[in-house]
Amino acid sequence: MATSIYVSATTPGSGKSLVALGLADTLHRHADRIGFFKPVVHGPDPADDPMVALMKSRFELEDERCRGGLTHEEVRSLLAEGKRADIDSRCVEIFAEMSRHCDVVIIEGTDLTGQDAAVEFDLNARLANNLSAPVVAVVGAKGRTVAEAAAAVEVARKELAAEKCALLAIMVNRADPDDVEAIAAAVKPGASKRPVYVLPELEAIARPTTGEVAAALGVRQIAGRADMERDVRDIKVAAMNVGNFLNVLDEGALVIVPGDRADVMVACLASSFSPEFPVASALILTGGLAPDANIYPLLAQAPFPVFAATDDTYTTARRVSEVRSEIWSGHRRKVASALGLWSRTVDEAELVERLHLPRAQRMTPLRFLHDLIERARAQRRHVVLPEGTDVRILRAAEILHRRDVCDLTVLGPESDVRELAAARGIDLSGINIVDPATSDLRQKFAEKYSELRAHKGVDLPKALEIMQDVSYFGTMMVQLGVVDGMVSGAAHTTAHTIRPALEFVKTRPGVKIVSSVFLMLMPDRVLVYGDCAVNPDPNVEQLADIALASAETAAQFGVEPRVAMLSYSTGGSGSGEAVEQVRQATELVRQRRPDLAVEGPIQYDAAVDASIAESKMPGSSVAGQASVFIFPDLNTGNNTYKAVQQSSGAVAVGPVLQGLRKPVNDLSRGCTVEDIVNTVAITAIQAQAPAS
Repeated sequence: MATSIYVSATTPGSGKSLVALGLADTLHRHADRIGFFKPVVHGPDPADDPMVALMKSRFELEDERCRGGLTHEEVRSLLAEGKRADIDSRCVEIFAEMSRHCDVVIIEGTDLTGQDAAVEFDLNARLANNLSAPVVAVVGAKGRTVAEAAAAVEVARKELAAEKCALLAIMVNRADPDDVEAIAAAVKPGASKRPVYVLPELEAIARPTTGEVAAALGVRQIAGRADMERDVRDIKVAAMNVGNFLNVLDEGALVIVPGDRADVMVACLASSFSPEFPVASALILTGGLAPDANIYPLLAQAPFPVFAATDDTYTTARRVSEVRSEIWSGHRRKVASALGLWSRTVDEAELVERLHLPRAQRMTPLRFLHDLIERARAQRRHVVLPEGTDVRILRAAEILHRRDVCDLTVLGPESDVRELAAARGIDLSGINIVDPATSDLRQKFAEKYSELRAHKGVDLPKALEIMQDVSYFGTMMVQLGVVDGMVSGAAHTTAHTIRPALEFVKTRPGVKIVSSVFLMLMPDRVLVYGDCAVNPDPNVEQLADIALASAETAAQFGVEPRVAMLSYSTGGSGSGEAVEQVRQATELVRQRRPDLAVEGPIQYDAAVDASIAESKMPGSSVAGQASVFIFPDLNTGNNTYKAVQQSSGAVAVGPVLQGLRKPVNDLSRGCTVEDIVNTVAITAIQAQAPAS
């Protein structure tokens, strides 16, 4: 039977879905197979419940590990008929089916928003007991004083004890940020003496998005960018002349205006194209009034969505004000904010210790990527992103900041960066923006660069010019310790990204070349491939360097290094210059690292398949179980990693550069926002290593 945890609201509007999401993120890194079960769902089909859908997509859960139970209407009907046992038995049956596929199941109870909250509380308590699930009780502090929140915790303890529920933890959620410490101090310790966690209300989560507003009102988009993730920070009803209206327009405000007010529409558009004025999050044109035909071409250029509503302005404004934001909407920025809040507030190790979970055996791609974020966060570092005029970089920076992964500096003309962010609804609050052309650091950096490159004829005027280049400026920030690492390449070539590092960051002592690896995330383990991106035709010493650096990188990311020096021959079965080169490189690795498990020359099949290894290289500590694969040349390595990626569905993370004294990493120009987030996390982890 799977371990189970029941997340139960003890007050209406507690925000328990955030707690369920945080628990899932934590437990996914500590158990092989997590599941999510929502016994009672709103809507006609349990499979379509939005929280079920979010958990399924976020944690890549199969249908048998992520399920809804009964609909709210079914539960009401069964309760009215006095058939409570039927509710229990059906939920137990579903849970039993899920348990066969899960190690731990998070169960999210009802919201206590019905007409009889006491009945719902009793329902949750009975289900928790029947599913043998200890309860994580979520107390909502929204609108409560410090004393009232502390009292609500005591009430929750007593009521759950009366129902004979096992209490795993209590969490106070949606507290006024100014009251968090006072509530934590006011809450009395329970019998277990375990901490009660207090989570503050977070505006980034509480604000609805344009998509949530559109869905709640049933309005249709008629123009503008289809950006449904923009935060609605305020509501403005345009009932005044344009001059006065622009005075009160705020950044991220949703503007509600009658469909015949062309002047306000044009003013909102003009404001969005000027860096000195705020950008609205959306326009809603009311009254079923169609704009003048000449306005439509202008509205089409809006960087925000433009909706049409049939209701009048007053009704539309009232309905917009009633829209609630929900975690289960799945917007990645809200999820990032929620997980960032969870990690800052909850001691995950302490919480997991309460559960006594068995150690996870499999390293899935998703768990590895989640671990990257946690490891980066554990020892906070500062990373510079030179390409501040690339929208993917800005979106990644926002997510990294919301998830509280590391400190960030973005390079670029500040007005251009902020204008691009505002136009795309990206919040750069808390992220440092530096323009190399105007920065006070430029002079200092140029002086250092001219000193380091004087032997190449670089004088101060030339160095000042070079330091306007974001790649050189960002790399010098790393070199002089202003930041800890750099990630670039979304809009620049690999050569442009790496050249400054080769010029003055240089390689670590004892390392002669910069090389790279890809972290290949297989379904149940992580493999390391090197070098697949930098060195076309390495010689014997370079191959040994690549192997040693790759083994260090593997260990840094939790992979026990067992190094296979690949060739078309295994052991002494073949000959030739290429085989001899690999053989010599293998011996050199053994001389420099006698403690390292290394085998070569060896063919790929003998390196990964135990049965083939037994016949070709019996008794080897590497054959059949290699974790680090060193390819003889770039042609072989690059083609192999892509072939494995495409044929097996493996996730390739990289290239991760290695051998430099300080971390600088390159992105593909086709990279996604997720690629950037992962590479920044990798860079932050590399920066945690002691400086060479």
